[in-house]
Amino acid sequence: MKAVVLGGTSGMGRAIAQKLVERGDSVFLLGFPEADLEKSAADLKARHAKGETAKYAVLDLEKPEGFAAALDAADKALDDFDTMIVTAAMFATPEQMEDNIELLRRLVTVNYANTVVFCEHVKKRLLARGGGKLTVFSSVAGERGRKPVGVYGSSKAGLSIYLEALDHKHNAQGLDVLCVKPGFVKTGMTAGLKPPPFAGEPDQVARDVLAAMDAKKPVLYTPFMWALVMFIIRLLPRFVMRKINF
Repeated sequence: MKAVVLGGTSGMGRAIAQKLVERGDSVFLLGFPEADLEKSAADLKARHAKGETAKYAVLDLEKPEGFAAALDAADKALDDFDTMIVTAAMFATPEQMEDNIELLRRLVTVNYANTVVFCEHVKKRLLARGGGKLTVFSSVAGERGRKPVGVYGSSKAGLSIYLEALDHKHNAQGLDVLCVKPGFVKTGMTAGLKPPPFAGEPDQVARDVLAAMDAKKPVLYTPFMWALVMFIIRLLPRFVMRKINF
């Protein structure tokens, strides 16, 4: 694959980029700040011979005016990419957003509106060249309206619906859309939060994601136990959801 990873500077994105170069795929990194991108590219080069070709461009999901130029840079470096993996997102706790409406606005805008706009840019490029892979991280937080992650979960719920519709509309045209729904994963985004049972590690998630992409699956819960957990949560009646803090 000639893969672009948005969010490849840390956590799950970085783990996926490492797995890609280890198996011989070409990788281009998108994200910010530039210093972190430079470090991540250097790490890929140190890990595997294929990483010698790793390059990067700055892209901030809060600045959609820069999307096209960053994708142009990826196309130039990879001679037209055929795979896009989006792990980047914003996270904040309800307590952090309670008295900071601007933070709330930013989170919802980045996680839904701007991510959708970015995917639309990618979709047009991939369809114009006969198809490709679009893998985007949503979250199990979007499965139900849950007390601890209400705003964050709603942004991911909207993203999941968009990705499902994109798959329905363009799968026959060769666009393989994968919506990744991770449970709690131990990354910088979740630092300081108490890990629940079944918490995942970035390397494990990376392996699951690449296997699902190769198998052309439309949805992935990772770690797998979260598929069972969320199946139960989806069945719980509202009066139960009101009483539990999950």
